[in-house]
Amino acid sequence: MSRNWKLHEDLSSIQKERDLLSIEIETAELENAYYSSAEYQEIAARRYLDKKLPGENMVKLPANSEKAKTKYKKTATTKQSDEDLTNFEKWIRFIFPSA
Repeated sequence: MSRNWKLHEDLSSIQKERDLLSIEIETAELENAYYSSAEYQEIAARRYLDKKLPGENMVKLPANSEKAKTKYKKTATTKQSDEDLTNFEKWIRFIFPSA
């Protein structure tokens, strides 16, 4: 009886592994199809080679400054953190964000 149980567990484990590998194979095939598509090739050419279509203009923006990155960050001292709130207070904050 225990031998049958062990064999069943081994078989089940192997079947799960097979299913996982078949999903990984299918994912790899889909990725290959995507990477060989014309849409991806256009996106890659635009991103990595700075290519454009006729009539388009390329605009390159500078990186954000530190002041711009931190302009809209919330400060911890102005609002009570979520860890200190009760479940009811969290729901009220979720339903009425400005409260």
